[in-house]
Amino acid sequence: MAFASFEGVFPILVTPFDKEGHLDLGSFDRTIRFMADIGVDGVTIIGVLGESNRMNDSEREQLIKTAVFAANDRIPVVVGTSHSGTDVTRDLSQMAESLGAGGVMVTPSREPVHNEERIFEYFARVSEGISVPIVVQDHPASTQVQMSVDLLIRLIDEISLVSCIKEEAVPTPPKITNLLNRMSKRSVPILTGLGALYGGFDLARGSHGFMTGFAFPEVLIAMVRAAGDKQFDKVNELYHRFLPLIVFEQQPGVAVRKEVFRLRGLIDTGTVRHPGSSLDPKTGEHLKGILDMILPDTDLTKPLVV
Repeated sequence: MAFASFEGVFPILVTPFDKEGHLDLGSFDRTIRFMADIGVDGVTIIGVLGESNRMNDSEREQLIKTAVFAANDRIPVVVGTSHSGTDVTRDLSQMAESLGAGGVMVTPSREPVHNEERIFEYFARVSEGISVPIVVQDHPASTQVQMSVDLLIRLIDEISLVSCIKEEAVPTPPKITNLLNRMSKRSVPILTGLGALYGGFDLARGSHGFMTGFAFPEVLIAMVRAAGDKQFDKVNELYHRFLPLIVFEQQPGVAVRKEVFRLRGLIDTGTVRHPGSSLDPKTGEHLKGILDMILPDTDLTKPLVV
C-alpha cells in the first residue's frame, strides 16, 4: 500500500463504462497505468467526476481493486468515500483501506440546518475507523455545504488523519492564503480542484498542486514544477495556453472530459451513466476545434510534452 503525501498532481479519474453502462475495468486499468507512466503523484477515483453517486458497493470494490492492482505501488490510490450518512462514509472508507487505498477523500453532505459542529463530528467519527490519510474536500458547488476557515483549521488541528485540504470554494485564491496563514499548530498541503479553473492563481497563492480531473495532467505537472522553481511566467504561459480547454471541460456534467479521455485512447467509450447525458455531436465538434487549436498535429494518445 502506497500512502499519499498530497503534494503534486493527483488526477481525479473518470469511471469508464461500456455502451450498455457496465463498468469497463480494462479501460480503467489502462488509465491508471498511463497516469503512473506520465509521472503523476497519485490518482483519485470514485469522486464526483467518477460518477460516485451512480455506483453500488460491489462496483466500488471492483474499481478499487482494479486501481490498486494497476498502480502496483508506483503511485497511491485515493478513494472518494463520501456519503450522506456518517456511518456509511466510515464503512466505505474502511473498505477502501482494506483494499489497499493510500488515502480517502471525504466531503460533508448538506443538512436542513447548517451545523459546523456536526460536520466536525462527521470527520472525527470517520477518522476513528481508519488509519489512512483523509483529504477534506471543500466543494460547495456539489455539496451545498460551506466550510469556514475556522472549521477547516479545527479539522487540521484536532484530527491527525486530516492530511490535505482540497480547496474548491470560490474564490479559492484568498481562501488558500487565509488557510496557509492560519496553520500554526500543524500544516497540511492544499490542493487545487475545480478542473484547474483557477490553477494559475491558486499556485501563486501557495497551492501545493492539483487534485482535479483535467484530462491533460502533464500540463498540471509542468505548472507545479514551474511554480516550485518560482518560474511563474512559465506557470502563466501554460495556464493561459490551455485555459480554453480548461473552461470548456468545466461545463456541468462529465461528458466533455470523458470524451477527451476517449480521444486520448484511455477509455473505449464516453458513455455517461443515466440519468447523466453523453456528449452531443455539436459539442463534440466544438471540443475537437479547441483541441486542434491548442494542440495542432498532436497525437493525443501519447504522453504530452509541454
